[in-house]
Amino acid sequence: MAQSLESLSRRITSMQGIRGVVHTMKSLSVINSAPYEQAARAIEAYHETVLTGLHALLSQSGPIKGAGVGAAARVIVVFGSDHGLCGNYNEALAEHVGTHIKSDTDAETTVLCIGAQMEGALCDLDLAVEETFFPPASVDGIGRLANLLTQKLDDIRRARRPHDISVTLAYFARSEQGMQALRIDALLPLDPDLVRDLQSKRWVSRSLPHFSMPPEDLFISLIRGHLFASLFRAAAEALVTENAARLALMQQAEQSVDDRLDALKSDTRALRQSEITTELLDVIIGFEALKKDARSDQDGPGE
Repeated sequence: MAQSLESLSRRITSMQGIRGVVHTMKSLSVINSAPYEQAARAIEAYHETVLTGLHALLSQSGPIKGAGVGAAARVIVVFGSDHGLCGNYNEALAEHVGTHIKSDTDAETTVLCIGAQMEGALCDLDLAVEETFFPPASVDGIGRLANLLTQKLDDIRRARRPHDISVTLAYFARSEQGMQALRIDALLPLDPDLVRDLQSKRWVSRSLPHFSMPPEDLFISLIRGHLFASLFRAAAEALVTENAARLALMQQAEQSVDDRLDALKSDTRALRQSEITTELLDVIIGFEALKKDARSDQDGPGE
């Protein structure tokens, strides 16, 4: 279907507007990632403090009985996205979570979900979600989310007594190549290797640690700190990866728009050149016709 210069000009203007929107979204993805990266690094210092406290406790009190061995109830926390424009982020993670849950049929799994879109993706796979939390809209919201999740896990643990719970985190994190990589981390019970290392690790200071709380209460408090730091870091990593996925898609969209703009501009140049050529041919044909008429007028009286 032939196009006019006016229609091509309108399409170019429209594509330039779309490119502006895509470029803005790409810039926002880069800007939004920085605070979440800083938050993920900052929580590491707090987590190290918690592990140091756990080291001090285990080095003085010895093994803690009932530290989550033989957990009867499983809980998985899935970190999704509600912000959109990040491809199949939720669907891909939900599929991996479904495979992970169905691979172990020994115990019922309680699913806690972050994001309504992730809840929908899990429900599409016939996975029941016990509770859905709103994803953080800013860095300040990460602490709020981590607190809510910690309280929820504590409530589940109390309801399951005398049995303990097993907690797993599912989220996308950055890989070494800068791409998104699926992470399914077992959070509780504590890794036996970690506990063994903390028990056998020598206390470097000459001042031995001292604590006034009962060992069991202090241990539970430290576990809550470990939960909070791990949930905080997972939420921050998920948000960084979400923005990275959005950035990659916006870069692809920007390249597609640029290619389309180049094609439209090329069509415009070709159509303009065709119209110029047609007009020149019309002028030449008209000029030749005038010359022929003038020659006929000059030859007529002489006959």
